[in-house]
Amino acid sequence: MSVPTTTLQYSFLQLGSYENLVKTEVPIAKIRANDVLVKVHAVSLQYRDLMISKGVYGANVPPNLVPLSDMAGEVLAVGEDVTGWKKGDRVCANFATDHIHGRTTPAIQQTALGGQAHGVLTQYRTFPAHSLVAIPEHLSYEEASTLPCAGLTAYNALHGPVPIKAGDFVLVLGTGGVSIFALQFAVAAGATVIATSSSDEKLKIAAKHGAKHLINYNTTPNWDEDVKKITNGEGVDHVIEVGGQGTLAKSIKSVKTGSGYVHIIGHVASGQGDTNVIFPLISNAVTLRGLLIGSVAQFKDMNRLIVANSEGTKPVIDKVFSYHEVITAYAYLESQKHVGKVVIKVA
Repeated sequence: MSVPTTTLQYSFLQLGSYENLVKTEVPIAKIRANDVLVKVHAVSLQYRDLMISKGVYGANVPPNLVPLSDMAGEVLAVGEDVTGWKKGDRVCANFATDHIHGRTTPAIQQTALGGQAHGVLTQYRTFPAHSLVAIPEHLSYEEASTLPCAGLTAYNALHGPVPIKAGDFVLVLGTGGVSIFALQFAVAAGATVIATSSSDEKLKIAAKHGAKHLINYNTTPNWDEDVKKITNGEGVDHVIEVGGQGTLAKSIKSVKTGSGYVHIIGHVASGQGDTNVIFPLISNAVTLRGLLIGSVAQFKDMNRLIVANSEGTKPVIDKVFSYHEVITAYAYLESQKHVGKVVIKVA
C-alpha cells in the first residue's frame, strides 16, 4: 500500500469531559530521518485518560490534545537514518517516548504520550525510532496495546530497586489493568498474591489468574488486619497501591516491617481515608515509591518475561470497542465494571 498522507484522529477542543472528543482528518507529520511511521491497530485506556479528559490531571497539556498513551501497531515506513525497524514490524511505543533507560527526568516527562505530548488515538502516527519496542509474537495487537502503561507499571513496581523473589507476599488492590498485570507477574515470580476487590465475581477472576487469598473490602473493611493474619503477622513485601488517599493508610499497615514497599500508582478509591499515616509509616519502616511507568529497556525486559511465561502473563482484556465507540469506551472505563483492560480497535 502507498504511504498515507492524512489520518483520522480524535482530539479535545476543550477539556472537561470525554464527550468533548471530536474526530477530524489531519495531515500526517513528515517522516524525519530518525522517525518511524506506524499504522495504529489498537489502543488501550487508562484511569489517567479519564483524569486528563476532565482537566484534573495536574500537568500542562498541548492545545487540541490527541489523547491516550498506549498503542500497538504496524510499521509502514522508516526515516532514512533508521536501521532497527522495517516495514511490517509489529511495535508498541513507550509511554514516554524519550525514556530509553535509567531514571526519568522533567524533560523525559514532557514526552509522555496523551498528556504532556499528543497521544495515539489516531489511525497513523510517526514516532522516534528509539521509542519503539517489538511486540511478542504470540500477542495480538489488542493484547499488546495494554503493555506500555499498565503492563510496564506493574513490572517496574515488582522488578524495581528491590526485585520480587519467590516466596514473597504481594498485595494487589482491585482488579484493574495494573493490578491484574501485577498479579500475573507476581505469580510468574513464585510469589503469593493477596487480591482485594469490592466484587466477589471480580475476586473469582483474580483467583483464576493465580491469587491465593481473596478479600472483599466491602464486607471486610479492615482488610489490612486480614492481610496481617494471612501473612502470620509479618505483612506483605509489596503493595500495588492504586487506591490513593482512600486506601494508603491500610496499605502501609499491611507491609512487612523494615522491608515492605508500597508502590503508589493511582488514586481510584473513593473517600478521604485515614490521613494519619505518619506513625505507621515510621513504625513499619515502610518505603513509599511513586511509579512513573518505565523505560524502553524495562519494556524489553518485561517482554522477555511475558514470552517466557506466555500462558500465565497473557493480557486480560475485558472489552474491545470499535473506533467509532470511543466515547462509549471512556464511559465503560469510568463505570469501573471492567476487570483488566478496556481496548479500542483502531484498524
